[in-house]
Amino acid sequence: MKTAAVRKAFLDYFNQHGHQVVSSSSLVPADDPTLLFTNAGMNQFKDTFLGREQRSYVRATSSQRCVRAGGKHNDLENVGYTARHHTFFEMLGNFSFGDYFKQDAIRFAWEFLTSESWMNIPKDKLYVTIYETDDEAFDVWTKDVGVPADRVIRIGDKGAQYASDNFWQMGDTGPCGPCTEIFYDHGPEIEGGLPGTPEEDGDRFIEIWNVVFMQFNRTANGEMQPLPKPSVDTGMGLERISAVMQNVHSNYEIDLFQELLGHASDLLGGVATTEASLRVIADHIRSCSFLIADGVMPSNEGRGNVLRRIIRRAVRHGNKLGAKGAFFYKLVAHLVQIMGEAYPELAKAQAQIERVLLQEEEQFAKTLDKGLALLEQDIEALTGTVIPGDTIFTLYDTYGFPVDLTNDIARERGLTLDHDGYEKAMEAQRERARASSKFGVDYNEALTIDGVTEFTGYDQVEAQETVKAVFVDGVPAAADAGQDAVVVLNETPFYAESGGQVGDKGTLRWSGGEFEVTDTQKEGQNHLHIGRVISGRLSDGQSVIAEVDKVKRKATALNHSATHLIHSALQKVLGDHVAQKGSQVNEERLRFDFSHFEAVTPAQLKEVEQMVNRQVRENTPVETEVTDMESARQKGAMALFGEKYGDSVRVLSMGVDSFSVELCGGTHAERTGDIGNIVIVSESGVASGVRRIEALTGTAAERWIADGERQLKEVAGLVKSGRDNLVEKVKAALDKSKALEKEVELLKAKLASSAGDDLASQAVDVKGVKVLAANLEGADRKTLMDTADQLKNKLGSAVVLLATAEGDKVTLVSSVTKDISGKLKAGDLMRQAAAVVGGKGGGRPDMAQGGGTEVDKIQDALDMVKDWVEGLV
Repeated sequence: MKTAAVRKAFLDYFNQHGHQVVSSSSLVPADDPTLLFTNAGMNQFKDTFLGREQRSYVRATSSQRCVRAGGKHNDLENVGYTARHHTFFEMLGNFSFGDYFKQDAIRFAWEFLTSESWMNIPKDKLYVTIYETDDEAFDVWTKDVGVPADRVIRIGDKGAQYASDNFWQMGDTGPCGPCTEIFYDHGPEIEGGLPGTPEEDGDRFIEIWNVVFMQFNRTANGEMQPLPKPSVDTGMGLERISAVMQNVHSNYEIDLFQELLGHASDLLGGVATTEASLRVIADHIRSCSFLIADGVMPSNEGRGNVLRRIIRRAVRHGNKLGAKGAFFYKLVAHLVQIMGEAYPELAKAQAQIERVLLQEEEQFAKTLDKGLALLEQDIEALTGTVIPGDTIFTLYDTYGFPVDLTNDIARERGLTLDHDGYEKAMEAQRERARASSKFGVDYNEALTIDGVTEFTGYDQVEAQETVKAVFVDGVPAAADAGQDAVVVLNETPFYAESGGQVGDKGTLRWSGGEFEVTDTQKEGQNHLHIGRVISGRLSDGQSVIAEVDKVKRKATALNHSATHLIHSALQKVLGDHVAQKGSQVNEERLRFDFSHFEAVTPAQLKEVEQMVNRQVRENTPVETEVTDMESARQKGAMALFGEKYGDSVRVLSMGVDSFSVELCGGTHAERTGDIGNIVIVSESGVASGVRRIEALTGTAAERWIADGERQLKEVAGLVKSGRDNLVEKVKAALDKSKALEKEVELLKAKLASSAGDDLASQAVDVKGVKVLAANLEGADRKTLMDTADQLKNKLGSAVVLLATAEGDKVTLVSSVTKDISGKLKAGDLMRQAAAVVGGKGGGRPDMAQGGGTEVDKIQDALDMVKDWVEGLV
């Protein structure tokens, strides 16, 4: 059975047993700071298990994409070297939210695995484990299901209460409970023993299904609080069950991986598909592609850092197999062919995924050869079997090698890593590590430039300079009209991107020519003017007029000065723990990231805004002083996030009584009053413990305020109010709207009741079952459901299908009385009826919902109900 067929069979089985099929959630957990990535099928249902969220169903099933490559659940280093470890996998799951519990959960699992209609796995190939004290589960397995007692293994705690393989929890906190697992015996030819034995880590007996009985919520202090309703969370790895169904031992032998391995082999010149490095590549293309599709971008922090590590690990293994040039991104199209039908979002994001992977491959390729050469050199010089921590750190800091990449290479050579030495080196050079690990402009790394560019832009925005070097495609060469180039000057008024401030834009002009500067970056101690030759020819030694875009520079400077004022105000309002965690300052707005443990309240934001604008109105001079670091510290100067400082530093002071004192090499306003006004437009969280403020200054702030005033006037006109009593008018309108909504709901309830009386007489008898199918014009979904309940109460044994239409949308509700829902299921009826009107639907055996878009087919859907009942009664 193909992997796609296994996935479909699982979802179909549980759908037929009243489970709502729910789409996979994103790999980035929504509003859950406890998780780096979605690592289990139940993540998206966490609040449902806790009773904080109510859904329209009490049974669900899904095939959830998961990643375990960081945080508590991290399988990265094992991937490629074992039969079943993956960074990305699909978890098949069925869930009960206070509906069924242990007996049905166990019965469902056993029936799906062993019945001839489904997986038809021989029962003698399966073993069961339970939590040691779970006698209820033992009785269900042995007495209800009929599993021999000697095939049910009790697994106890290991060192602490609940520290058992058969007590499951999503993380350190959250829903948890005892579980029962089903193991498959791959046969005596495979090494390994039963769970609970010293040989349990072998590959003979493999867990294929885990049924968790959600009974508790574990708090941060370890307390086990009973859940409002005992629930069920099950998980079965799609790759593992597919291996069983395809009669293979390793997950990498299933059809899905074999196709990926085949494509990867072709790209790499026919490498054997059993190569561990090829397995790494086949696994990693899945996690990388799905992470990017879900919005994760490579970076040096958090989720982005994990993604970058996975990409680089795959590229390194490709290099080991002889890859010539970028190859990894070419696997995306093949992955989409294999998995795009099940996950349409993957196909939609294909182009973006390919772009991101290609860019990462190209960036990493520039440093990979150098890093490998350094590692080989150090390995040859080793006197023992441990690679020193300094070597590991240098590989990471200078060449961008993640530690797990170095560990891969060490493993291949029978070596180990000095992790303690690496951590000490990281701690001693944290600032340097942050600066050195960033990649520059794509083509900058190949540039070799001597000397220093002197920055003159604090005092001028236009100057006559001399061209020191011109680079085209990373190679020294003259640049002609239409060519992109990088220009280095002996001196420059252009500010190079640093400290969160973007690089200057402008022009370089000479007799008969012009170069448009679209960005300015730093490479070592030189400024790189990046752009395109508009006219003429530009070469070394030419004299040019370097002119910064004055308007953009001034607007950027105002935003930069405002950032300093906001930083200081946040510390005064929120506390000294506030520290800058990043910023971006350009001509349009400022963005400031800072450490803080909770959302900033509206009152606190207003206080910050008022505080900084008081400093603006004081119109004090912005003062700068170049001094040594110790003197700067004595002045109380704050350092900018991510910046390196030399012996001499530039101290920037502004505001009354030195309101803000920071180390900064950026460009700024001459007086605080130049800023004009500061308006905070948003505050949000960007990471655990990191908040972000966005603000506007000058004319941008004026436009924002004017736009707000315009909208206020429009609202006032709509509610026929003046500004002074606008809030009261809007509140009154909202209160009236809510009252009318309640009145409408009451009227709909009465309509449902009266409709039930009127419609009951239209029911026809089909072999003792009352059948009613009707179109309720003007009703909504809730009215249909209420009416269906009324009809069932009046009709006795009955099958009801109700429909309504609004525009081109058809809404359907099917309902079956519980006494006959065993053979006549509302969900089955709904699927057929919804198909008639060009849609889909489903639900429980006694109640289901659906709809479609073919309004003219409503009567056809209603007419088929009688025949459907006759065929089953």
